[in-house]
Amino acid sequence: MRHPDWIKVPLTGTHETKKILRSYGLSTVCEEARCPNQGRCFSKNTATFMILGNRCTRNCSFCAVDSLTPRPPDRDEPERVAKAAIELGLEFVVITSVTRDDLKDGGAGHFAKTIEAIRKLKKIIKIEVLTPDFKGDNQAVRVVLEAGPDVFNHNVETVPRLYGKVRPQADYLLSLKILKKAREMFPAIKTKSGIMVGLGETFEEVLMVMQDLRNSGCDFLTVGQYLQPRRTNIEVAEYVSPEAFEQYKEKALQMGFGAVSSSPLTRSSMNAGGLYRDASAEYPHITDRD
Repeated sequence: MRHPDWIKVPLTGTHETKKILRSYGLSTVCEEARCPNQGRCFSKNTATFMILGNRCTRNCSFCAVDSLTPRPPDRDEPERVAKAAIELGLEFVVITSVTRDDLKDGGAGHFAKTIEAIRKLKKIIKIEVLTPDFKGDNQAVRVVLEAGPDVFNHNVETVPRLYGKVRPQADYLLSLKILKKAREMFPAIKTKSGIMVGLGETFEEVLMVMQDLRNSGCDFLTVGQYLQPRRTNIEVAEYVSPEAFEQYKEKALQMGFGAVSSSPLTRSSMNAGGLYRDASAEYPHITDRD
């Protein structure tokens, strides 16, 4: 399907951001998942670090990240991420990872070490983590939260009816439980989730997911259009109109989400710092760390 007129994907190019990332031997979800906003974000010295390698133990039909046997975690990676974040001048750092079902803790300890390494270099920096589901291991979630991220993000990605086609190795209710547990364990840490549309869901199904997320205590929400990253990935079922995205945002705010990003090119980590700042008025106790 051809992109409609309202989807204009900025061209990528060679930016200083990419040079810095390569100098530290780091991966980004921007590149590995073929994010359409890559050029826009890289031009602003912004990127989402993808730790624990670039090989995923799962094979979701929407994702362009390679599904291969992963390599052992890189012990020096947390320090390299921290140094790159400082060199890029980031005030808000987003860290995600591939799913590592092969690791006993799912990579939770590596997330924690990366958060700690960044804070060691710059204490007041804001950090958001976008984690896999850790197979529902609450202790793994606790390990990440105890490291003190400002935002704990875990995406539900799609509506329950489409999980078998889009996320066959994941569980919708499990993802909701993770977000709820994170809220219960560390209520001062904001929780966030995202959903893609255009995969064959209905408007009402998306509203149901949004309400489920609010009932789980989720603070922030992103809604974006699914775009097929490779021919081997699941095809786009529908290009959702900008007006529908505005309706999703309006409904989400009515449900009580503190901040919402909803547009065709919205992605979970896109402008994460801006979304966090937008919520500050709603959550006045969000302040810089001492």
